[in-house]
Amino acid sequence: MSVGPGTAIADREAGPLYIAGSAVVLGTPQLGEGSLLAEGAVVRSGKAGVQVGTGSAVLENSVVIGTGGIPTIIGRRSTFGHRCLVIGATVGDLCEIGNASTLMPGARLGDRVFLGEGTVVPPGMILSSDVVAVGRPARAVRPASEDDLRRLAGLRGGDLSVPPPTAVAVDNRQEAIPMGQLYAYRGILPTIASSATLFPTAELTGDVVVGDNTIIGAGVKIIGDSHGPVRIGDNVQILENTVLHLLPDNELVIDDGAIIGPGAMIHGCRVGARSIVEPGAIVCDGSVLGAFCVVRAGAVVKQRSQFAAGTDIDGLPAEPIGRISEAPPMPGWALRPDDLPVPAPGGPRQ
Repeated sequence: MSVGPGTAIADREAGPLYIAGSAVVLGTPQLGEGSLLAEGAVVRSGKAGVQVGTGSAVLENSVVIGTGGIPTIIGRRSTFGHRCLVIGATVGDLCEIGNASTLMPGARLGDRVFLGEGTVVPPGMILSSDVVAVGRPARAVRPASEDDLRRLAGLRGGDLSVPPPTAVAVDNRQEAIPMGQLYAYRGILPTIASSATLFPTAELTGDVVVGDNTIIGAGVKIIGDSHGPVRIGDNVQILENTVLHLLPDNELVIDDGAIIGPGAMIHGCRVGARSIVEPGAIVCDGSVLGAFCVVRAGAVVKQRSQFAAGTDIDGLPAEPIGRISEAPPMPGWALRPDDLPVPAPGGPRQ
């Protein structure tokens, strides 16, 4: 079946699988029969880079990204909790992934892996079958017990059998669609450069300015409803289901060329030019990141933190873990020109 880029299938069963009306499908994923994409979920598949197995579920506001270079392959009857981020990872059958977990490129999970809530599986990490893992970064704390398997069976209707693999092709049509949603606050409407791209489910409110050639991805929320401005420079990417907001008498500035990964939370801070905030990271009020910084997946930059240009940042709370001598390369999970929706004829890209 086909859907327009950035649009969602209406709330209904679509043949043998279910895609909620507010879910977003981009590119050409392969979805198994009986699979579920819940409300607010985003699946972005470049070059058929995402496979979701038979009977697997991607729950509310989760993001799944795969490309030819970093494919995501999800096994059968695995479930991803709310706000999970799965970026170029491989996941086995009958896995139970806790809410707000993050799986980074090259991560590999065996069958019947249990991840605690908020777990971060870093690039290249391997977790064997039948383990319970928690932490940032993840660590296997014990083998899966009989109680774990009984609970898993209870969540699967008492049945832990694995069905045959199936695949339903979901592809998009490069057709003209409306762009983004803009809302005024106290009489101020966001200002969007004509060359910028807003995906249809992006929502911007109030005192927000978006620069040239910037991309605001699916499900992004940018809220300028406070006493300070939100200023986003040129050639910036703000990716799927990220939220930008700020406290009163503050400002939020994203400098030119920065890339904000899926599921991030950026609040009342400054992100320097060509910096990268990886998926699921949080940058808090009053913080300042210099140019060419990298905030690692799941890191939390606490309030009023200051990091010099070229700092590699990780942890909870985040600390410097190294130096970066030049601007970091574009991540494999960033958007490329072929991923972008087509604007409506005769209208701005918003």
